[in-house]
Amino acid sequence: MQRRVLCLALVLIYGPPVPRAQESRAPQAAIAGVIAAGARVEEVRGGFKGLEGPVAAPDGGLFFSDIPANITYKLEPNGTIAVWRENTNGANGLFLARDGRLLAAEGAGRRIVAVTPDKRAMPLATAFNGQPLRAPNDVIADSRGGIYFTDPANAPNPSLPPAVYYLPPSGGKVIKVVDNVIPNGVSLSPDDQILYVNSDGTGYVLAFDVQNDGTLTNRRNFAKYEGLPVTDSKVVGGGDGFTVDTQGRLYTAAAGRIQVFTSQGAYLGSITPSRRPQNLAFAGPDMKTLYIVGGGTVFKVQMLAQGIKSRGGK
Repeated sequence: MQRRVLCLALVLIYGPPVPRAQESRAPQAAIAGVIAAGARVEEVRGGFKGLEGPVAAPDGGLFFSDIPANITYKLEPNGTIAVWRENTNGANGLFLARDGRLLAAEGAGRRIVAVTPDKRAMPLATAFNGQPLRAPNDVIADSRGGIYFTDPANAPNPSLPPAVYYLPPSGGKVIKVVDNVIPNGVSLSPDDQILYVNSDGTGYVLAFDVQNDGTLTNRRNFAKYEGLPVTDSKVVGGGDGFTVDTQGRLYTAAAGRIQVFTSQGAYLGSITPSRRPQNLAFAGPDMKTLYIVGGGTVFKVQMLAQGIKSRGGK
């Protein structure tokens, strides 16, 4: 998810529609095991303000965030969309924990919360070493219940550098696990052994080996984004949201499309909706529908690949 100073530069963050000429783009090319040739990216509904954070619901539906509107929506299995939670403090990334609580990175609230099914928000992380968090962006839990989250923004606490943090499953103190990055989306391999981070300006998806205590080692460039602009010999921007499938393939929103990589980091191809994508998740009864959000619009496309149900398709 693009790093953002809340309430500033929303147009730059959410981006304009892809030009009309691209709406008559070439048919979707096949990606073996991922998507069939000619698969159509369909618009589910537009007209939202700024969407992020899709994650599958157990009933086959989908939760997603509208950050400027301070709303979490739910797309029901029958296709209707309704407000699920209001006054979300700019909730961005979402993740459905195994106990049924919806984890949310509240950018304006400067915290990570767990929202119960009756909509009560319980704070989980609000500070690091006594310093208030900046504007948490994305969140994911491992199979043990530990929580990784990104905190990239330059405000409102410029004395706390951008970083990736880990909240152990027992709770307690937040641990910094990655620094010297401007982190955005975060994800895990299906076996929880690798953490992936999108970071602006690197030109790559970053990967780290996960240790037993949740800390990380072996930082490396995992997958090279296709098509990012370069200015003055510097890569501009980076990837946004992530998902993985059951085969460990990694999907990320970058350079105006969904880029797909093997579990070894090789580029396989792209999926391109008519508006710049920002985040994505598998959902549906069989976890074979890929939902994409961006430009105030929800899209869906039928896949050959399958999302991880226990991960909420994220």
